[in-house]
Amino acid sequence: MSDKQEQEYADEPTDDPTTDDMRIETDVSESVASPGATMSTNTVVRAENVDVWYNDEQALQDISLDIPENQVTAMIGPSGCGKSTFLRCINRMNDLIDAARVEGDLYLRGKNVYDDDVDPVALRRRVGMVFQSPNPFPKSIYDNVAYGLKIQNKEGDYDEIVEDSLKRAALWDEVNDRLDESGLELSGGQQQRLCIARAIAPDPEVLLMDEPASALDPVATSQIEDLISELAEEYTVVIVTHNMQQAARISNKTAVFLTGGELVEFNDTEKIFENPESQRVEDYITGKFG
Repeated sequence: MSDKQEQEYADEPTDDPTTDDMRIETDVSESVASPGATMSTNTVVRAENVDVWYNDEQALQDISLDIPENQVTAMIGPSGCGKSTFLRCINRMNDLIDAARVEGDLYLRGKNVYDDDVDPVALRRRVGMVFQSPNPFPKSIYDNVAYGLKIQNKEGDYDEIVEDSLKRAALWDEVNDRLDESGLELSGGQQQRLCIARAIAPDPEVLLMDEPASALDPVATSQIEDLISELAEEYTVVIVTHNMQQAARISNKTAVFLTGGELVEFNDTEKIFENPESQRVEDYITGKFG
């Protein structure tokens, strides 16, 4: 299993967590706000002056925004504007890229995730991720969902957690009588919902989704969109999408990134699409460029 989709699990410990591991995970999820990071009570993720470089090329410039709890925040913009780069900053997936360098502050419930005492592995237990192409592991449906539970040594009734995760991913009714079959035998839309079930099984606080419906047909896309809206009742969802209509349909907040890695506007989705403050954003949304 060498696919990038497994990188979020690649360094997970296979033995019992140490006291330090548990302390770090607690710090990430429960710490009070750091000095200078005064957050509203419903802010889960806060970025302050985040810059990202790949070698000498700057991918993100001075990004600051607050992502609210139990809502869907969409990130839109043309290709290469830094949307996915920012998404990967939240759970430090850019750490896996040697050429990447991140500066600035990025907080999860008041704890700077780039502090030296934060273990990225522990962080990724709190911040799950679903990638663009559905790509189940070459395992049974059951083992796909239970994968993160097993390598994190999670306690609990795995049968119950797997069933609940598949139900929350709107997949249980379609697969409950064939959990021993390979996840690779599912349709594309079912595979993506299986990946979502796998991501939510360890019960993260935040769910990141990088164009989760871009490789799917219209029917499967509609199912994923309905699912995202339901998931926001339990999770804070951040989605990257090239589909502006999709962002308008399913998100509460929208961030518009434009060429050069600049966050041009961030506001309620209705405001962004009906009355944006920036002329550049209006030009992009109306198709004048992009």
